[in-house]
Formats: sequence, C-alpha cells, structure tokens
Amino acid sequence: MIYGICNLNSIPLRIEPSDTSEMISQVLFGEHFTVLETKKQWLYIKLAFDGYRGWIDHKQVEEINEDYFNTLQNTTPVFSIELINYASTKEKKLIPLSIGAILPNYSQKQFKINNREYTFDGKILEASLTKNSIIDTAFMYLNAPYLWGGKTPFGIDCSGFTQMVYRINGYKLFRDASQQAKQGEVLSFIEESEPGDLAFFDNAEGTITHVGIILANNYIIHASGKVRLDRLDQSGIYNQERNRHTHKLRMIKKMF
Repeated sequence: MIYGICNLNSIPLRIEPSDTSEMISQVLFGEHFTVLETKKQWLYIKLAFDGYRGWIDHKQVEEINEDYFNTLQNTTPVFSIELINYASTKEKKLIPLSIGAILPNYSQKQFKINNREYTFDGKILEASLTKNSIIDTAFMYLNAPYLWGGKTPFGIDCSGFTQMVYRINGYKLFRDASQQAKQGEVLSFIEESEPGDLAFFDNAEGTITHVGIILANNYIIHASGKVRLDRLDQSGIYNQERNRHTHKLRMIKKMF
C-alpha cells in the first residue's frame, strides 16, 4: 500500500486522471491519503478523513510510510486558522497556507512532514467543538467566492464550506451535502434549531443539493455565488437582494 500527504496549500481532486477533468474536491496542506491506483503521473486516492476519492497529480504531493500515516490517523490535527499565512522551511522557502491547513506534529511553532521541518507562527486551533466556535469560523469565510469542489477561502462550495467549518472545530462531516444530510438528528422546526446547526435544501426532484449553517435571528450563512448571509424561513432561503426564495428547505439537523 502507498500512502501520501499534500505539501501544497491546495490541489485539485479530479474525477478523471486529466488536467482538464472536473474538480470534485480539493486536498489541502497536511491532508493524508491512501493511493488506490496509479496511471502515469496520476494517483487515484482515498482521503483518510472522509473517504472521498479522486485523481491527483503525483507532483503535488509527497509519499509517506505506513508508520507515519498511522501516526497522523491517531493524532488530533492542529489547524491554521488565519485566512492566509506562510510556513517557512530551513532553506527559507515560503509555503502559503490558508485556513484549514493541517500542521502535522505541531509543537512550539514547528511542524514536520517526513524529515522536512517547517516554522509557523500564525494562529492555530485544535479541536474545540462548541456552537460559538462554529459560528466564529464560518464568518472567516464570508465573501469567499463560490467554486465547485473548492475548500478554501479563495474558492469554496456549499458542502466544502460546512465540512471545513465543522472539521476545524473537531467534527467530521462527509464531503457532499447529500452525504451530510444523513448525519445528525432531524429537527422539526426552525425554532428548535440553534446557531451552528445545519439546514439542507433540495431541488425539484427531491435531491439534496445545498447546505448552510444556521445563525441567530433566522439568518443563514452559506455558499451560493459567494459565502453570504441570507434570511431563513420555513420555505427556505430568502435572498433580499433578489427579493425571492432561492433554495427550498428540506430539513434541519443538529450535528452535536
């Protein structure tokens, strides 16, 4: 079995082994994975965190051994929680890191990938699962542009947004909205929800296609065009700029 780790800020995870193939997600700095198949320069991988699969370019990652992989599996991750900062190597090379980057083996502003040492003196966060921290993290992505498959403040989709916000705060959500909708406890009414709970929305065929994070006073923060604030009612999301509902509410869920 071959194992690897991402050593760049974010790389595309594609549906096919081609640079022109659709990006279905991203692999962020410090995320580790198992290699399931190889094809020329391409690796078909399974992410350790959520089991998501896709193709990546082998030039954008670094191989790790099984012992290191298992160590990462059994270690609580430490995240960078600054919108953007840099890690530096001993050779003074700078690696840009956006919010959500994982810092393996972090201790006293140092972390390592294999034998390469990095210095990072930005703000960090270990798992601190509270509803307040969920909201604080969500607002850091405000106005990030929508990007299908994206997981960073420079481009993010609706389920990538909810997954990253929850992940940084110590909770595992699956990658897609339809998968996330199978997690947690269903609530009957908006009035039963708390800020930090999730709202799911479906299309005309009844398929879950959208998700957002509920805020106080019947607001929601979600990625649609950009990460934005809109009103939430029993019908769905009401966009005041467009003066209409844009998403039809399917269910509300409490994740913890």
